[in-house]
Amino acid sequence: MNKTDLINGMAENAGITKAAAKKALDGLLIDIEGALQKGNRVSLVGFGSWSVTRRAAREGRNPQTGKTIKIKAKNVVKFKAGSDLSDAVN
Repeated sequence: MNKTDLINGMAENAGITKAAAKKALDGLLIDIEGALQKGNRVSLVGFGSWSVTRRAAREGRNPQTGKTIKIKAKNVVKFKAGSDLSDAVN
């Protein structure tokens, strides 16, 4: 499923126009992104939660040459599925 499929599904399930569904989805994504940028956790009960964690700098290996390289530290987004979502797919 891609973003267009999701917008079409939202419009059909909610009985709204595709334009309204796109606007709602874009607004949701902007709010989630903004909260994560501030370091906050975003939780939708039953669906799941997003959080940001710090990945430490480490050494890796170039698979083509075998040479050791340094990988910089960075923030990564993690998603943990909620119980309702987990139950729905199992």
